[in-house]
Amino acid sequence: MIKEIRVNSMPELTHELNVLPNHYAFRGQSNSIWSLQSTLERILGDKWSEKLARQFEDYSLEVFKSKYHIYSATEHVPNSKFGWLSVMQHYGVPTRLIDFTTSPYIALYFALETYDPLSNNDLAIYALDYTSIMECSLSSIRTIDNKFIDTRKTIQGKQDQVFDEVVDRYSYDIAWITEPVELNARIDRQSGTFLIAGNLGKTIEKILNLPLYSQSSIIKIIIPALLYEGIFVALRKMSINSKSIYGDLAGLARSIRMELHSYITN
Repeated sequence: MIKEIRVNSMPELTHELNVLPNHYAFRGQSNSIWSLQSTLERILGDKWSEKLARQFEDYSLEVFKSKYHIYSATEHVPNSKFGWLSVMQHYGVPTRLIDFTTSPYIALYFALETYDPLSNNDLAIYALDYTSIMECSLSSIRTIDNKFIDTRKTIQGKQDQVFDEVVDRYSYDIAWITEPVELNARIDRQSGTFLIAGNLGKTIEKILNLPLYSQSSIIKIIIPALLYEGIFVALRKMSINSKSIYGDLAGLARSIRMELHSYITN
């Protein structure tokens, strides 16, 4: 069950973020009323079904992989389904991956990146205990398959393979949290990781609300719109901005846009 916490000041927000241990992952969203959804879930909306979700994923994978060599120049070619999904996510193809980061302040940046200060919408940060969730997920697989003996330690370096050959193959009703074995520079800059549903037939919130994760901490911190300016100033003092996160001209352009937005509120 996702627990909601509302903060009313910058000290409260800072406390809620800093009090969480290092084994949490975070996601910032520019509107607090949005649920935790993948881009694939959002594009399908009310038409969501296992059949349609699989059709969309299979089609996207087929087209992206078949044309990748035309546009990729010297970029590395992924060697796993999870690797392909992460590259597709990177370039904006709707997938069932959800972007998270191990830095709460980078998550705050992403909450601000697409935020319209004139909307007066509250923002939100999702925080989840990825160690607990992964322990529950792996335990669930071991309970179902007595031949599966992997632990969080033993899957290191082969998490793509385990996802492809076990989690996705058998459509387990579990959440999977990991970064691809082969990181690209942007994921590394953002301390990025991904949350993904093992079963395409269920949305990620349905899976996280299963009894399996009843003891795992999943928090939604709701941030009032009036804190927008304070967050922007705090992140600027930490040198967390589009330039540092993206490291390219697109990042510079985003940085300028966010500065212009911040002046609107003054």
